[in-house]
Amino acid sequence: MGDTRVTIGAKGRLVLPAAIRERKGWDVGTELVAIEGPTGVALVDRDSLKAALRAQLAGGDVVAELLAERRKDAERDAG
Repeated sequence: MGDTRVTIGAKGRLVLPAAIRERKGWDVGTELVAIEGPTGVALVDRDSLKAALRAQLAGGDVVAELLAERRKDAERDAG
């Protein structure tokens, strides 16, 4: 991991250096997801993004949390 300068080229294209692509295992045609945040944009391959989301959701019952949130909102709105 390190700092690498890249430049946006014609038609908004961004060329990632070969060393980065090799480290990440990104071949021609690899689909990336651009995640925009307050300080910039991160590029993540779909498989890594799925794994990260699964890890964040592991150990928690998302459906139960959403239902509890909705019930709390309904109670607040009714009262």
